Amino acid sequence: MSVLEYRNIKKTFGAIDVIPDVSLHIPHGSFTVFVGPSGCGKSTLLRLTAGLEEITDGQLFIDGRDVTEERPTERGIAMVFQSYALYPHMDVEGNIGFALKMAGVPKAQIKSQVAAAAEVLQLTPLLKRKPAELSGGQRQRVAIGRAIVREPKVFLLDEPLSNLDAALRTQMRVELAQLHQRLGATMIYVTHDQVEAMTLADQIVVLNKGRIEQVGAPIDLYNAPKTLFVAGFIGSPKMNFFTGETAKTAGAHTLGVRPEHIEITREGGTWRGKVQFTERLGSDTFLHVPLEGAGTVIARAVGDVNYASGQEVGLTYRPEFVHLFDENGLRKQNRPDR
Repeated sequence: MSVLEYRNIKKTFGAIDVIPDVSLHIPHGSFTVFVGPSGCGKSTLLRLTAGLEEITDGQLFIDGRDVTEERPTERGIAMVFQSYALYPHMDVEGNIGFALKMAGVPKAQIKSQVAAAAEVLQLTPLLKRKPAELSGGQRQRVAIGRAIVREPKVFLLDEPLSNLDAALRTQMRVELAQLHQRLGATMIYVTHDQVEAMTLADQIVVLNKGRIEQVGAPIDLYNAPKTLFVAGFIGSPKMNFFTGETAKTAGAHTLGVRPEHIEITREGGTWRGKVQFTERLGSDTFLHVPLEGAGTVIARAVGDVNYASGQEVGLTYRPEFVHLFDENGLRKQNRPDR
């Protein structure tokens, strides 16, 4: 396990500040996720950590050692990329052990370390198969195994599940979480998928235009987003936002409320509107209801509830669950603890 310290890290490409100024602490053994939209700088920050990009200014420390000028091979890190990058002519055993072979590790030790990694990743029956004979999920586990055998201080994972279908992504999220528990290793994971961030991380770093918007536990970011950007990015479906009289009445520039905190009634309600679209997911039902002057509001009903398109409904938000933001998009009020 290792601790990482980013001290005023900056990265520029020509006149463009990609990472203007980042200071961040990543604890021993944490599963930290860098999340944000495309172009927010999350992959660049990961590459700076790996040493694949040169840090323009600032310092990076791993276990108290300044590694800012060190080469990737000297930092004690292993990286898993979006692309599996497996050697097609080698079997699973050869792919996992290749880096050790190139480092001159004795054959018996390579075999032992590969076997141990394969057992952790449930790849033992597949050691003699070629990549073409594996599923996408199995190939990704091989790529992770290649990182494990190096026994790094830090694992870096750059959108490793983005090439998998939805079912495999869900399965691999569970496997990655279990792997982290077994290894107790420090992991940094990059994704644009906030669902992955919420389910995998014990610490989320939300990035926006190369700057950190908020750092914290997933549920803390969900319950108490510090900025309008975080409030709109974390949560699926996203938070509803209201301006105008609705927000002014609450003493804010913008009022935010999540779909699960809007009550749906067939009669009455603070607002009345006609259902435009219904998402019936079985466990939940999401209604999309256009409101005059407020745009389309998304409200959640528990279970399978049949609301027809064009049906008029009433919507009322629960005031104890609102999020208030000022004209600069900064949080004005914390939600009460429950």
